[in-house]
Amino acid sequence: MRSRYSHILMLLGAILAFLPILGVDYLLDGYVREREKNQIQQAVATVTGQIELTTQDAIGALRRILADSPSLCTPTFTANVQREIESSLNMKQVLVENADGVQYCDAFGRQVVYSPLSESVPIPGHTETITVVKFGDMAMPALKITQAFGQSRRVSTFIPLLQQDPQTLAGSLQVATLVRIMLTNGTPILTVGDPGPFDRRSSSADFIYGQSFAGELPLRAEAAVPFAIARAGYSDLDISFTVVACLMSGGFLFLALQYVRRSRVPAFDLERAIARGELKPYYQPVINLKTGELMGCEVLCRWEKKSGEVVPPGAFIDYAEVTGLAIPMTLSLMQQVKFDLQDLCRQMPTLKVAINLFEGHFRDGTIVEDVQAIFGGSHVSFRQLVFEITERRPLANSIQANSVIAGLHALGARLAMDDAGTGHSNLEYMQTLGVDIIKIDRVFVNMIKEGTTQVPVLDGLIAMARDLGTEIVAEGVETEAQALYLRAHGVVQAQGFIFAPALKAPAFRELAIALHATHAPRQRIEGIIGQAA
Repeated sequence: MRSRYSHILMLLGAILAFLPILGVDYLLDGYVREREKNQIQQAVATVTGQIELTTQDAIGALRRILADSPSLCTPTFTANVQREIESSLNMKQVLVENADGVQYCDAFGRQVVYSPLSESVPIPGHTETITVVKFGDMAMPALKITQAFGQSRRVSTFIPLLQQDPQTLAGSLQVATLVRIMLTNGTPILTVGDPGPFDRRSSSADFIYGQSFAGELPLRAEAAVPFAIARAGYSDLDISFTVVACLMSGGFLFLALQYVRRSRVPAFDLERAIARGELKPYYQPVINLKTGELMGCEVLCRWEKKSGEVVPPGAFIDYAEVTGLAIPMTLSLMQQVKFDLQDLCRQMPTLKVAINLFEGHFRDGTIVEDVQAIFGGSHVSFRQLVFEITERRPLANSIQANSVIAGLHALGARLAMDDAGTGHSNLEYMQTLGVDIIKIDRVFVNMIKEGTTQVPVLDGLIAMARDLGTEIVAEGVETEAQALYLRAHGVVQAQGFIFAPALKAPAFRELAIALHATHAPRQRIEGIIGQAA
């Protein structure tokens, strides 16, 4: 196999030596795509950031009005409304109406003319709802932010989606020629340019795309630019890159030979294994240490070869990340998880399914759409999904990574920090990412011995998780002493061989149904770990 790689690299070096222009075009195309993608991503992030800021300001103003007004439609209420409108650059109107749309009063004593363009959508973490409307003769769609008042009345404020009108929006985003803003449920709000490239996104390579979510709001923006237009601005670099490529071709061949001699990359045909469906999900149960109930499972990957050999993940996961195969591998696993667990998730709506993601998912940015495509409409709800990221390879605090995390949260999924304590993360890093669950690595659980009363490092991790307000899951629990210690220190969820190893789908479903249908869980756990002193 090494001989084969050697011949391939030598041939590649010879091709680059005689045809450097091909290499230049390829590299420059990649550079242009990456650079323009970052620029367009920043542009749409600016748009969603503006939407989020104006919406949060409007929510704050609406809450101040209601807090300062003992009752609605009184002179005091009207004065408070007018004060907030005068101090705001975005609020256009405040309206009091009932659930049937009958208007009681507004800021200026006239009939408010508007028509809904979408259904009302709740704002995660808020009591208000948001509706897209056509407001008066305003060209830009408006957001109607509504707060219920009592049993029948609704108080709403109207703000434009953006300060620009649709004709100048594309001009303000100089790097993009196509812009679309929509609700996360797919309802379009505003489209500038031809929407065709968005609809053909899966099959077209002629456009560079970017998307961003408006924080916790159920809104996202997408933008695109034709690659040919973006590429035309870099033609002056071709000559310089060609000269550099000619000078480096000999060095490339030398480095390729050195790589062949020193490479320790395993000679796995992992891509073919993924295509054949040889990468299988195994499910390790997560148990409630107080009640013995089944809380969920972590999806672990195993390579089941045709020969019957089962390859553990440690032998190929790093290789998958290096080669980029981790992304199609994760897609295959998610498809199988849906098939394996959707009936079980329907029967057990509180069951949580944890799936591991890799650093590449947060650079690629398509994982949110992949999750929607695979689990949308299935019996595995988004709120049952937990996506784990490892602390061993911290994510860069980039716009793309934050956009992916916001997108997963917007769907209702949760984020878990795996291998907590093994990297260089701190409280600020965890808060920035918006982690919902801390998973304590087995290396710290193994510090608990028979008769242990204190484990300072472990106790510190538990305290940090409490400060963050996150849930805690302990990994690698193998002894009664460990389970007792963790439960006594407030850790509720745990997984490990003391309960069950990673199981194939049929065995896990059988276990889950048995634990769900009987009172066996409490008896089993109490039999293992007894009563805490």
